[in-house]
Amino acid sequence: MLTRYKIDNGTIVETTEETSPVLVFVAPDDVERRTLREQFALDDYDMAALMDADEIPRLEVVGERTFIIWKIPERAQIGGIIDLGVLTAGLVIYKGRLAIILPKGEIATAAREFRGVTTNAAFLLAFIQHTIRHYVGHLRAIKMMSGDIEKQITVSMENRYLLQMFSLSECLVYYIDSLEGNSVVLTKLRSLPQTAGIDPALLPTLDDIILENNQASRQANIYSSVLSGLMDARGTIINNNMNVLLTNLTLINIIFLPLNLIASIGGMSEWSMMTQGIDWRISYGVFMIAMVLLGWGTWLLVRRIIERRGGNQRFSRKKKRR
Repeated sequence: MLTRYKIDNGTIVETTEETSPVLVFVAPDDVERRTLREQFALDDYDMAALMDADEIPRLEVVGERTFIIWKIPERAQIGGIIDLGVLTAGLVIYKGRLAIILPKGEIATAAREFRGVTTNAAFLLAFIQHTIRHYVGHLRAIKMMSGDIEKQITVSMENRYLLQMFSLSECLVYYIDSLEGNSVVLTKLRSLPQTAGIDPALLPTLDDIILENNQASRQANIYSSVLSGLMDARGTIINNNMNVLLTNLTLINIIFLPLNLIASIGGMSEWSMMTQGIDWRISYGVFMIAMVLLGWGTWLLVRRIIERRGGNQRFSRKKKRR
């Protein structure tokens, strides 16, 4: 899909003019690819790079054409598995015109970064700044999701939340790689501002964009380090929750094992024979009370044994440390 824009007194306006200064291509078809080849001097190699999600960010200057491969964050998909992907976008400046090629999505020209845009170079910088702030927004969402998942892990006995944590960690690795690749592009663009038609008045804006990108990259590295460092601890929490559950189930089984034995004996004729001459309501009432007391005593005995073993283990660990 092709959308044309023009800049009118600091406002970006959609237009149908063939000579519009800004063209935005979203998932271009064959006709639109032909337009890119003819009007922006893109060859088959460049078109293949735009379709490759693993393409490395770069800046190329060939004659009058400036070609930028830029990484942008994909719209978040949060379900059973969290998916925060990265897309490859193309930015082409040729003969005073700007083309932006996206695999999907759209450009939010109403965003605050696009306010006051007066030139194609300013539009380019506004788009780059908007994508960097999109990264920052995703990093904030990752931090919030990480906190929510951590709360679930502390009481969970499933691997679902741990898998979500792994997914977040993997997404951060891709974010770090993309932000660092974009940083190389920005550094090169800062050293050759004339290739993109960036006049000296826009250089402070470009410096601010470089600073924001470096901050986003540093923030992503911190989040990735925190997630990776605590991953083993969170896995241990899930294992500990499972061990506590198994311990409680074992306690219940130990309590009911002798009760089942006595109940089996009491259900046979021997109990009636032993309690001849006693009202059955009294004999079986005494029998039930004895079972409850025996179960209670068994529970106390097992708990005391477990606590004593735990205390001995702690004592032995302290002794080894000394």
